[in-house]
Amino acid sequence: MSSLLQDASRAGASVGLKGDTITIHGGRPLRGRIELKGAKNLVTKAMVAAILGETPSVLRDVPDISDVRVVRGLLDVHGVKVTSDEEGVLHLDPSNVESAHMADIDAHAGSSRIPILFCGPLLHRLGEAFIPDLGGCRIGDRPIDYHLEVLRQFGAVVEKQPSGIRMSAPNGLKGTKVHLPYPSVGATEQVLLTAVRAEGITELRGAAIEPEIMDLINILQKMGAIITVDTDRVIRIEGVDRLDGYSHTALFDRNEAASWAAAALATEGDIFVGGARQAEMLTFLNVFRKVGGKFDIADDGIRFYHPGTQLNPVIIETDVHPGFMTDWQQPLVVALTKAKGVSIVHETVYEQRFGFVDALVEMGATIQVHKECLGGQACRFGQRNFNHSAVISGPTHLRGADIVVPDLRGGFSHLIAALSAEGTSRVSNVGIISRGYENFIAKLEQLGADFVLEG
Repeated sequence: MSSLLQDASRAGASVGLKGDTITIHGGRPLRGRIELKGAKNLVTKAMVAAILGETPSVLRDVPDISDVRVVRGLLDVHGVKVTSDEEGVLHLDPSNVESAHMADIDAHAGSSRIPILFCGPLLHRLGEAFIPDLGGCRIGDRPIDYHLEVLRQFGAVVEKQPSGIRMSAPNGLKGTKVHLPYPSVGATEQVLLTAVRAEGITELRGAAIEPEIMDLINILQKMGAIITVDTDRVIRIEGVDRLDGYSHTALFDRNEAASWAAAALATEGDIFVGGARQAEMLTFLNVFRKVGGKFDIADDGIRFYHPGTQLNPVIIETDVHPGFMTDWQQPLVVALTKAKGVSIVHETVYEQRFGFVDALVEMGATIQVHKECLGGQACRFGQRNFNHSAVISGPTHLRGADIVVPDLRGGFSHLIAALSAEGTSRVSNVGIISRGYENFIAKLEQLGADFVLEG
């Protein structure tokens, strides 16, 4: 827990958060408008992609979140000059890319897993790469071994050392055939960032096709890459000798959009999420409507609101795109505690994502977690003794409590629970929320939340 607290405090401090505990007086509907910037899951990878270019890149709609600060620091120690002349716009100049010391990488990376994605671009530019031990949110097994195996397939030599991992490419990197056993977003990003400059053709089967992946492909194509996305999750990349910089406006953060939508529903509020778009939210919008939430789609965003009537129970199974995202289920579970009847959420992406419900139960929710696959289909966790299904019985009235945030999405879900609960809650470790939610304290103020941030 001490490591988690340190990570949270560090993340919050990096974006100027002046406290790590919020006292929330719940029961007040959230009403108003907030604006989104680019997706955390795209922006950080787009920043890494800039290393591949021979000329500078420009990235717009960059959120001021701690994960962006981490990548900016990592780029800096590798000689990439990152500047900003206006809010949300980064200029990335990779003309002086250089190797970095393991200690410097470790100091900037903290518990982030992003350094593993630096490896392919650095192997192309420098012939070597170093990464420390890697961390991230504690929501399940996210090993880097598969990343390392993919890099070996391209021709990288991987040496595990006491201080971390050193990689080299004495004969350059060459195209290969990769078949992912599961459509991993991280592994797909690794292949894309490595294959675009590898000699020959790379064929990736079982690829992730999330909107953030497709936007990364858009960026790489702007840089000069040749990438074909076929049916049945097959991506083919023809390696090229040179890539140039890009100019790109990042895809909006659909995870943040869904989080504020769930907050509107749970607090019986009305929130206009500026920058949200229908196409990338299609699956979420269907479930939101089934639960009983209302939404209006405008050219500049989506309004999410509670209709004032009883919410409905639903059965949800998380899945890779175009399924219901795992990052959407945690905020929505809070709203489901207010639905009349029994809802079931079957988590098939991360095996330990229901740790956050303990706090909800303490607040009065009736939630049981199970090792069995509850839903329409069995999944890869069904025989592995993980609590990966949740049964939520409602409606229940949440009561204020003291809560310690466990991870990024779970943490925002705890904020929603505290905002919708009767009485006062004290939510600590909130710095970790700044990893993926820009200016969330200011946005809570905009929406009329009653809280005090403790310094």
